Amino acid sequence: MIERAAAAHRAGLDSLFVGDQHVSPTHYYQNTPMLGRLLTKWGKAPAGCLFLLPLWHPVLVAEQIGTLAAIAQGPFIMQCGLGWGEARFAAMGANIKMRPSAFEEALDIIRRLLAGETVSSARRFRIAEASLALRPAEPVEVWIGASAPPAIDRAARLAEGWISSPSLTREEARAQADLYRERCVAYGKQPGAIVLRRDIYVSESPSEAQAVLQHALGQGTEERGELPLTREGPPCWSFRISNPRCKSCRTTTRNCRRNR
Repeated sequence: MIERAAAAHRAGLDSLFVGDQHVSPTHYYQNTPMLGRLLTKWGKAPAGCLFLLPLWHPVLVAEQIGTLAAIAQGPFIMQCGLGWGEARFAAMGANIKMRPSAFEEALDIIRRLLAGETVSSARRFRIAEASLALRPAEPVEVWIGASAPPAIDRAARLAEGWISSPSLTREEARAQADLYRERCVAYGKQPGAIVLRRDIYVSESPSEAQAVLQHALGQGTEERGELPLTREGPPCWSFRISNPRCKSCRTTTRNCRRNR
């Protein structure tokens, strides 16, 4: 990962983000320590972390962002989402049925702490006079990942940007981006960043790429909709990404399983 971040910086890619995963069946380097290490190779381009907010305590998230933003040479962007998976929520001691309200409450607390407020709360998160001494020098943008219409509406209402699911078709991505723009207008806001994601893997050859893909599918990561890519072939903008679909509902598997 360190070598990839350095290569991305040399190639002039415009941003670096680390995702969020908990109680994963496969090896997963946690986001905040990993990004802290990668920032030493990154430079002044924007960087950030994803936080699945219902699985985190908001004071801890605010502290992590304060630290990372302090050591980052460029802008720090907070990405966030609801999270998914009943077993994952149970393992983390969180109630999956409370995701939307927990998300909004956590985000409000984090923003107030980063703004320098002293925060107390007696709601879902019980907090008494919390404050941060180490805060970002500049305001932190928030981008929200969302696929379901209510979640896209939430991104328009609360955030400075919307992040799509990586497995959307072009038609799905266009429709969801249009919905995000419409909801921003409804809230009297200018649309922010529209982030259309694709998961890729760069390999030395087509055969090696396919071998990695098949191994990933066998490890239960098929919902990512990834197609490993090779160094051979056309420029990166023309690479094709597979979009596996649920056999029962015919949505992309990521949309079906994550139920955002």
